[in-house]
Amino acid sequence: MIVAAPRPAAFSPSRPDAGFPRPDGRVRIVPSLLAADFSDLAGSLRLLEAAGADWVSVDVMDGHFVPNLSFGPDHVRSLKARSRSLLDAHLMVEDPQSFAPVFARAGADLVIFHIEACRRPAPLLRELRALGAAAGLALKPSTAVSKVVPYLKQMDFMLVMTVEPGFGGRKFLGRMLPKIRALRREIDRVGGAVWLGVDGGIHPDTAVLAAEAGADALVAGSALYRAPDPARAFQEMRRSAQQALERGRRESA
Repeated sequence: MIVAAPRPAAFSPSRPDAGFPRPDGRVRIVPSLLAADFSDLAGSLRLLEAAGADWVSVDVMDGHFVPNLSFGPDHVRSLKARSRSLLDAHLMVEDPQSFAPVFARAGADLVIFHIEACRRPAPLLRELRALGAAAGLALKPSTAVSKVVPYLKQMDFMLVMTVEPGFGGRKFLGRMLPKIRALRREIDRVGGAVWLGVDGGIHPDTAVLAAEAGADALVAGSALYRAPDPARAFQEMRRSAQQALERGRRESA
């Protein structure tokens, strides 16, 4: 039986002016609404909130940076009015300097943009924080870790794409595991309170691999919403990923 779980009460903010939690040693499974029922997004979210989800991801695509179109700021505003969950907006757009502040003002708790689309990420990271949102960078599979390392102390979230971005349901790229491990080492080295997320092809087996490599925020879409029992799939993935994260930490100590 699936037992409804309340949102954790012990969230401590990444910054004094923001309500986004710091990493706390617990894996977060982050449902991706790109795989949800578009005719009932709020209902799809409530389904997994009842299982313990407290963070959801909205993919924003402009048809240029990636060959697809998806959510806009009005979706974010509407979802935030109907949910207590944290909401991140993952911007897969050519012009994050224009789009990112719009999504922060619409109520996104975390705004993530791609390093490949922004020549000078530091000012935009600062602007997002000034607007009261947490700020994150994302890395496509072909982009080197060295591109984001200089900004780790200026962000709250680092996202590794484990598929080529643009569509859901793609196969996890195992060659991204060394990149996840490298970023975990860099985050630990600089002492930043930075979540390390992965997005793309996350299902029960790959969630374990990613968490064991050091990821503590796993974005999952099809593996949850297309499961026979999405709530149970969420809880089982969270449990196995937590065990994998702890195992990876012991082995790297």
